[in-house]
Amino acid sequence: MKQANFSWQIHQDNPAAEVLVPWLAEHQFPAFFANLLWHRQIQTVEQLEAFFSPSLEQLHDPFLMFDMDRAIERIQTAVGEGQPILIYGDYDADGITSTTVMKEAIELLGGEASFYLPDRFKDGYGPNKAAYERLIEERGIQLIITVDNGVSGHEAIDYAKSVGVDVIVTDHHELPKELPEAYAVIHPRHPQGNYPFGELAGVGVAFKVATALLDEVPMEMLDLVAIGTIADLVSVTGENRALVKLGLDIFKQSDRIGLQALCQQADLTQGVITEENIGFGIGPRLNAIGRLGDASPGVTLLSTFDEEEASELAEFIQQKNSERQTIVKTITEEALAMVKDMPNHGIYVLAKVGWHEGVLGIVASRIVQETGRPALVLGIDERTQVAKGSGRSVTQVNLFDAMSAASELFINFGGHHMAAGMSLPMDRLIDLQAALDGFVIESKVDFSQGPELQVEAILPLAEGTIDFIQQLTLLAPFGTDNPSPHFMFDQVKAVNLKQIGAGQNHLKFQLAQNDELLDCIAFDFGKDLEELATADELQLVGQLSINEWNGNRKPQVFVKDYQVADFQLFDLRGKRFNAEDYSKDSTVLLTFDAKNYRRLSKQVPHTVLLVENGKIPEGQNWQEAVIIDCGLHAADVKTVIHQLGVSRVHLFAESLEQCYLNGIPSREQFGKLFKFIDHYQQIDVRYKTKDIAKFLKVEESVLIFMIQVFFDLEFVTIDSGVMNKVQAPVNRALSESKSYQERELKIEAEKFLLYSNASELRDWLLLQEEE
Repeated sequence: MKQANFSWQIHQDNPAAEVLVPWLAEHQFPAFFANLLWHRQIQTVEQLEAFFSPSLEQLHDPFLMFDMDRAIERIQTAVGEGQPILIYGDYDADGITSTTVMKEAIELLGGEASFYLPDRFKDGYGPNKAAYERLIEERGIQLIITVDNGVSGHEAIDYAKSVGVDVIVTDHHELPKELPEAYAVIHPRHPQGNYPFGELAGVGVAFKVATALLDEVPMEMLDLVAIGTIADLVSVTGENRALVKLGLDIFKQSDRIGLQALCQQADLTQGVITEENIGFGIGPRLNAIGRLGDASPGVTLLSTFDEEEASELAEFIQQKNSERQTIVKTITEEALAMVKDMPNHGIYVLAKVGWHEGVLGIVASRIVQETGRPALVLGIDERTQVAKGSGRSVTQVNLFDAMSAASELFINFGGHHMAAGMSLPMDRLIDLQAALDGFVIESKVDFSQGPELQVEAILPLAEGTIDFIQQLTLLAPFGTDNPSPHFMFDQVKAVNLKQIGAGQNHLKFQLAQNDELLDCIAFDFGKDLEELATADELQLVGQLSINEWNGNRKPQVFVKDYQVADFQLFDLRGKRFNAEDYSKDSTVLLTFDAKNYRRLSKQVPHTVLLVENGKIPEGQNWQEAVIIDCGLHAADVKTVIHQLGVSRVHLFAESLEQCYLNGIPSREQFGKLFKFIDHYQQIDVRYKTKDIAKFLKVEESVLIFMIQVFFDLEFVTIDSGVMNKVQAPVNRALSESKSYQERELKIEAEKFLLYSNASELRDWLLLQEEE
């Protein structure tokens, strides 16, 4: 048995999504898109039109951003008066493209601007006071424009203000409680602004400033916007989807010789560039130079008109990327060795002298991938005794919130839910580990099932065709919040396995099902060769793509996760049970409710069994069981599953009465009902329970239960559906009622079956009963 690394969230068909089908059919999109898009919050015709037809009309008015008019006026004044302008950027791909966009916008306006990308190691992230002092003095700067940074740069901005230099902040990172006293702060989520889309990347914000400055959309800059937006992993929805789609179209025909040279180094064809090519080819190369040193060559590359310079810079960047890959591999191995030697932590804090600060974000991502826990990875400067690094998280933990709770320990920190950068004295690392663990405990974070992985559907192997994959490309561009769809392949076998790659770290194999075969590539699954080879059957989740080689085109799967298990529990609690979905002769439907049994016997007479006293009739051999509802004893479920010997269980455990949630009524509620019965004789309980429940302010099912208790205790009589109070009944405790006792048992059963996590239930079902 091998458990999945992720918690697979398999999307169920939502009947509400049917409203999208007519529009999809009219525009010749496949009908299965309806459910897929519905789960991505595309739920109206207007949203469909915007999704499939990104256009300039979807770009919002930049002047809806707070301070935009003030910022534009100041830049225009600086250009008009020839004031020295400095663009203060950032050292990643978003910062490089943001800087280039702002620089080109000012030049198109007729001005000039120098730029500075802070050195990751000397200056750190964001506005640096010493750098501001030096640049203002050396270049005579009168206006600073930050791009992709600034909202946390109080000290440097205060200094600039004190010497008469205005600072315009353009940023998209998490807003601190107090904003710096800059001349203007341009941010899509500014609390005083009215901008309708808050997820722009740094380059997106710079582009909005450029649009406002030039009084038109600068189409020629959209290639840069696409690069920065994709590389920074912001949401590829709304305005960002339009920016990326339009930007990719511009990229394919871009005259930027720097981009052309970079595509050559990355072995990419410019005319068919995709968001995936940028995310895994262009973005990492631009990031690499800033990770290892000065990122300025990136801006020069993107804006140069000199072919020789472009070629040399692209080659230099390629070398830096190769160097980066080697460093990442070494540090990752060392960090994982540390994890093995320490107890489990809610958030891992890993630090070592000599670790290259520039690649620690990548290493942190690898640690998260291996452990399923957030990780901070820091390099220690032996001279200063300061630890600097990066953190990455999982969906269950907001890393920025966790660090904010321990803010007094840091020299500097910043970031958002899933990623952060930080520095702190080395002697505070132990305290930081304790504080972050405490945050996780207080937040009651559940890591038991790993990060959630959204799975669109269970796909038969035969349907993974080139035609199907080409239909999926209509949903592109993919990215954060619009990921390339994941599909689950059920009851498949891995065959023809082979380790590939320099370190044998990857796998190439085929999935087999009946007479069908489908190629698979599994990056970083090299160690799983034996696990897959010995599995008779497995479930696998991956993304479909088309592999083109020597003119041949074949469908293939990029493997994301898999699991192998002799016993499988399908957690369908909270989903509606439909007998038609489980009509196979090998599947038995189990109910603990006589009414359910009578109803289902009419639909599927040969595959439904009534469980009575934890027992079922002897008979057919079943492979799968569906637990439809809850009985009086949770243990009965386990007993029956063991009796059947099934390897797959689908757990719905529906409860119409919802005994656990509704609980047992108070004595006061019983008293109110008794007075009601005493006052109103001849009550027809066949038709009046809903009205009575509303009057007494209880659920109808709870009212019926209370009436059953009174009937058990002979407090009332019910004749032909008409209820009357018994005159001078014998005084008896409510708990003597059989219905009362059964409800107590149901509460315990529902509490366990409905509110235990799936992993606990599976382990419990697998445990052998005591003799």
